Amino acid sequence: MSKGDTKLLKKERLEGFIESLLNDHVVFGPVKKNDLRLLDRIESVNDISLDRGNTMNSAKNALFPQTERLFAYCHGEKVVEIDAPSAEGRGLVLFGVRPCDARGLLLLDKVFGGSLKDPYYCDKREKTVVIGVACDKPDPKCFCLAMGGGPCSAEGSDLLLLDLGDQYLVKAGSPKGKTLLKNKAFQKIDKEALARADLVEKEAEKSMNQAVLAQAAIGEGLEKHLETLFDDPIWDDITESCLGCGICTYLCPTCHCFDILDETGQSTGERIRIWDSCQFPLFTHQASGVNPRPSSKERFRQRIMHKLCYLPQNGNLSGCVGCGRCVTECPVNLDIREVIQKISAREAK
Repeated sequence: MSKGDTKLLKKERLEGFIESLLNDHVVFGPVKKNDLRLLDRIESVNDISLDRGNTMNSAKNALFPQTERLFAYCHGEKVVEIDAPSAEGRGLVLFGVRPCDARGLLLLDKVFGGSLKDPYYCDKREKTVVIGVACDKPDPKCFCLAMGGGPCSAEGSDLLLLDLGDQYLVKAGSPKGKTLLKNKAFQKIDKEALARADLVEKEAEKSMNQAVLAQAAIGEGLEKHLETLFDDPIWDDITESCLGCGICTYLCPTCHCFDILDETGQSTGERIRIWDSCQFPLFTHQASGVNPRPSSKERFRQRIMHKLCYLPQNGNLSGCVGCGRCVTECPVNLDIREVIQKISAREAK
């Protein structure tokens, strides 16, 4: 990385930098709402809460909303008028995104921006700048290192801020980030700051729970091993407590399944896209009445196979970024790290 890709930002200048972004962009950042910290649209720099840890929701909400109107229509006897959503004129900034969430966006980019491009996602993504904040003090439930990421990884971020006490070291990870570094709020880097940053990164990785990392380590052969266990009774044991509530998929930065609803009136209607989940019984329920995933065993198995087998094989990216949300929020403490450990230790029959 060249010095031109790395600069310093004094904390006293952070507010001014964010205000300059608000002038020209729609800005999402971590905010406090009652007892929750959420990534949501901000109107003022005072709305931002840069506390330790992740927001409950992930960055995907801004680009792939839980509910999204694709178009509306109105028809008369001879004419049908289509009302498509107008594109946002201003760019979008996702500020304060943690490295795991930024990495999760790379997978969504492959899903929605592949050979068959989703125009609703791609239009927003093209205008989006991701400004991440490194986890100098990772949460105990996080296991990003085991999933190929890291608490200070710049992967997926256009800019990444690393806390050095009274200032941030700022890394540019893309041409968009390099353009932002031209802002007058930034100043040149020095050798002392680079040395401090290197120490902070090493300490952050060292502070992560090593037992947890060993427990969640995916290993090179996990995809092939999972294939051999497709019909194994282990899935009955693992999913015995699963409620099928879907909170793991809704909070996940990479889960992207959706359903399409058509709401119709006498002469009007609209098409809406809403999140769906492989953990719901109706997700694979066919019109014939057949459901190839009739119980929580088949549905939970699909979630694990998709994240840790199919996506790595087909997209060369893990479907889990180790953010820890599903670990923290599962009402029955069904821990994906323990699931990986049990699968890895299981011998195919």
